[in-house]
Amino acid sequence: MRQRNKPWAKEKLADYPQYVIASPDRFKGKWHDVFEKKQPLHIEIGTGKGRFLTGMAKANPDINYIAIELQDSIIVTALEKIIEEEIPNIKLMNVNAEELREFFEKGEVDRIYLNFSDPWPKTRHAKRRLTFKHFLNIYEDILIDNGEIHFKTDNQGLFEFSLMSFSEYGMLLKYVSLDLHNSDFEGNIMTEYEEKFSNKGNRIYRCEVQFI
Repeated sequence: MRQRNKPWAKEKLADYPQYVIASPDRFKGKWHDVFEKKQPLHIEIGTGKGRFLTGMAKANPDINYIAIELQDSIIVTALEKIIEEEIPNIKLMNVNAEELREFFEKGEVDRIYLNFSDPWPKTRHAKRRLTFKHFLNIYEDILIDNGEIHFKTDNQGLFEFSLMSFSEYGMLLKYVSLDLHNSDFEGNIMTEYEEKFSNKGNRIYRCEVQFI
């Protein structure tokens, strides 16, 4: 979906250093010092406008969250949500997922969320998918031992590709749903895309996988 450019976004992000972490490499290995409380750290890669992770942070005050989004014109909407609701256990990073090793020590992250990632449907673009083996290797480096990825999408092709990618990497499939909204899964917090696609009648696919 084409996003409207917000030329003022960078300035606004810079105005709220208590929420937006500039130069996050400074905190590699020290993320517990950034939050008010020392508690498990979960990150969402490609957080979009922030509905999911702000919802998770409010529902789970005993977990610290970092929302990662490359597009400043998008992540600024997540910032506005955090400012309005004054959520203490969430921070924002306006960075590229390719660089995660520069920001997190090995074993520093407890869980990763991937929600409605760009499917990159052309075969030649498979390496850009956030569930491609190159990215899985990055995630494995920063996650704790037996760390998990929780993944949601409405794109059947991406879901099938991802299940194969997880399996070939040797990961454990702990949970798989081919129709999340008609399953017995409890506590689901929707993203903006999830609500939109679900209202159109699209099935939502979800899985939980673990590095072993």
